[in-house]
Amino acid sequence: MVRVMVVDDHPMWRDAVERDLQAAGHQVVAVAANGREAMARFPAAAPQVVVLDLQLPDHSGVQVTSMMLEHDPTARVLILSASGEQDDVLEAIKAGATGYLVKSASSGELIDAVTRVADGDTVFTPGLAGLVLGEFRRIADGPADDPRDQLTERETEILKMVATGMSYKQIAARLVLSHRTVQNHVQNTLRKLQMNNRVQLTRWAIEHGLDDNA
Repeated sequence: MVRVMVVDDHPMWRDAVERDLQAAGHQVVAVAANGREAMARFPAAAPQVVVLDLQLPDHSGVQVTSMMLEHDPTARVLILSASGEQDDVLEAIKAGATGYLVKSASSGELIDAVTRVADGDTVFTPGLAGLVLGEFRRIADGPADDPRDQLTERETEILKMVATGMSYKQIAARLVLSHRTVQNHVQNTLRKLQMNNRVQLTRWAIEHGLDDNA
C-alpha cells in the first residue's frame, strides 16, 4: 500500500484518480484542487507519492514540485498531465519529478506508475523517455574529469538502464542477475558519485545523456 496525495483542479478527474488508487489498495491521504491547498495539506499528510497535475489555477505543477521536495526530499512526485510537450516534461524532471504520465494513460498504467515511483523508479509515458534523454544529451556539458571514469563496466551498464526508468527487477532480468546484485551495484554507484538516492542518480544519468543505446 502506498500513501498517495492527488492534486488536480478538475473534480471529476481528481475523484476518478482517487477511486482508482483506492480500488488498487493504495491509501489516498489527501486531495487538493490547487497549489495552495496542496502545500497546506502536504506536511501533515506526508504522502509517499504525489500525483500532480501541471496546470493548476494558482501555482504551476513545476513550482509545487519544487516546494514539496524542498519541504520533504524523500517524497516522490508523479506528474499526470494533459500535456505531452517536451518542454513541460523537461521542466518537471528538472524540478525533481520522478515520473511523468499523460492523462491518456490507462488506470492500470497509473497504478503501476504509482507503485514504481514509490519504489524509486522513474516512469515516463512511452515515447517521452527518449525525448527527455535526447534533450539532456544535447544540453549537458561534460565535465573535464568525467565521474563516469570511476565506474566499472557493469556499474555503467546498470546506470544506463536506470536512466531509462527500468526497475531493479527489469534490470536484473535483462542482465541475468539477482535483484540484490543490481541493488548493490546501484549503491556502489551512489557512493562513488556521492549521491544519496536513486532519484538523484537518475537525474544525473539523464543529464549526462546515458541510455541503454549509448
